[in-house]
Amino acid sequence: MDLRAVEITEIETPLEETMSLNHSRLTYRLSVLLSVYDGQFDVMPELELELLSGRAKPDISIFQNLVFNWEEDIIRYTEPPITAIEILSPTQAYDALTGKIRKIYFPSGVQSAWIVMPSVKAVQLFLPDNSVQYFTDTIFKDPVTNIELDLKMVFK
Repeated sequence: MDLRAVEITEIETPLEETMSLNHSRLTYRLSVLLSVYDGQFDVMPELELELLSGRAKPDISIFQNLVFNWEEDIIRYTEPPITAIEILSPTQAYDALTGKIRKIYFPSGVQSAWIVMPSVKAVQLFLPDNSVQYFTDTIFKDPVTNIELDLKMVFK
């Protein structure tokens, strides 16, 4: 009788970051509120990006209207969005998000980035010139896209 040993090895893959309840709700709510800009922009939640400065997956990416080929899909999109939106989750460090904005997004051509902070009901707007604006309980306006959002609607 021929007995052979078979070694089973596990391939360790990094776990996808778990999306919290508030994070999930804000991704949905922002996507819905941004849908009024559908004639001008494509709003893409959780799109994998392969940018010049590295890989990233913003919670929401905003692109000038794209052309879609429904017969051929793209796993990692190589063009930078106009705007990258990150929602701060309980398991993320704020510095990690600002680092991603300054080291990956802006060097790759992203023109504005937002950090949405659920616990303080605020949004920070980052621009490549290193300016940062903080919005809370007001109308948020991105000067790059002219997108305006009522933060009371975002965090209701």
